Amino acid sequence: MDPNVLAQVQLARIYFAPTIILACLLDYAIGDPETWPHPVRGMGYLISKAEKLLLNPDQPDRIKKRLGFIPALVIPAGLAIITRVCLWTLFNLNSVVYLISRLIFLTWFLALGQLVREGLKIEQSLKRDSLGYSRQLLSRIVGRDTKLLMSRQIITATVETIAENFTDGIVAPLFFFWLFDLPGLVFYKAVNTLDSMLGYKNERYRDFGYASAKLDDILNIIPARLAALVMLIVGGILTGHPLQGAKVYWRDRYAHSSPNSAHTEAVMAGLLGIRLGGPSSYHGRLVDKPYIGFNSRSPESRDIRKACLIVTCSTLITALLLALLRTFVY
Repeated sequence: MDPNVLAQVQLARIYFAPTIILACLLDYAIGDPETWPHPVRGMGYLISKAEKLLLNPDQPDRIKKRLGFIPALVIPAGLAIITRVCLWTLFNLNSVVYLISRLIFLTWFLALGQLVREGLKIEQSLKRDSLGYSRQLLSRIVGRDTKLLMSRQIITATVETIAENFTDGIVAPLFFFWLFDLPGLVFYKAVNTLDSMLGYKNERYRDFGYASAKLDDILNIIPARLAALVMLIVGGILTGHPLQGAKVYWRDRYAHSSPNSAHTEAVMAGLLGIRLGGPSSYHGRLVDKPYIGFNSRSPESRDIRKACLIVTCSTLITALLLALLRTFVY
């Protein structure tokens, strides 16, 4: 192996633990201020351009599906290669700059701070009985229609998105950073952004977004289950209901059409003792999703705070676990 490559690998390994832990702490403290630049916006720009270039609504479905593989593979792979070249350049320029850049980009791609902030804003708004503002806040973090939601529905939608985003906004980025460093993380986030923009099962995207949605499903197979396991253990300690969480998880983990999205939702529903899921409206169309959990009690605004606490503590445990694995095993 090239000595420079070996030196870069060794440096990344030595500083992996402080990088991943500090990134989680920085993300929690800072979040993603809207006025700051963010790489995901750049990914969204590229995806939009690819859609305009490749997607013609009048094309046959089989052509749309084939063309959909182009952005699903080219954009993530291209960005991962660019990231590797940039890291190599930074390492040769200055090792400190290289390490700081890795830390900044990992922090950028985590969603803990913003997720918790938005959740707590909704909780406080509901406590003030500001239903209209709560709906407005919720619309920032969910894809469903929020204009007609009542307090109970707002609470369940908020808890759902906190639980679901624990996988693709926190655990999966940490997992792919642990496995393939920053290029792996960039590849994953590009695929996840493709899925969020093109993965809708409607007339426009059902075929063109097929490849993006399937690739996202494949990449999230391990992170979704890792996230559910960590959440079950940590949340079980915090709430005192690990058996209830495990029971709901085992029963409802495949409740959604996606093979991954219901895992953490099922754990969260069981830990909190509330029911999530159910029919929701997306872009004016009612989607009859199954319920997750037991309808043992009505959700309360404090359940949002509990969900935020569970996700925050689970994030720190996941970071520590991956740091230990990198230090002593991989």
